[in-house]
Amino acid sequence: MTFEVITKDDLKTLKQEIITELKTILGSQTEQKKWLKSADVRELLNISPGTLQNLRINGTLPFTKMGKTMYYEYDDVVRILTQNKSA
Repeated sequence: MTFEVITKDDLKTLKQEIITELKTILGSQTEQKKWLKSADVRELLNISPGTLQNLRINGTLPFTKMGKTMYYEYDDVVRILTQNKSA
């Protein structure tokens, strides 16, 4: 039976490789889409379809319509959340 000696430097190198790999994996998963569909916005804001429609009608939430699909810019959704934040 042969034994291989593992040093602290070996463990530090392994740790750095694992951290780098995790950052790569998590970084690709956390990229936010620029444009969201209605279902995504309703889920983010935890609102009903009617409430989302009211936000569109009164101009609170800008949108773009292509065909029958409504698209909302992610930054606009964040702006609404920030503006309505209570202290």
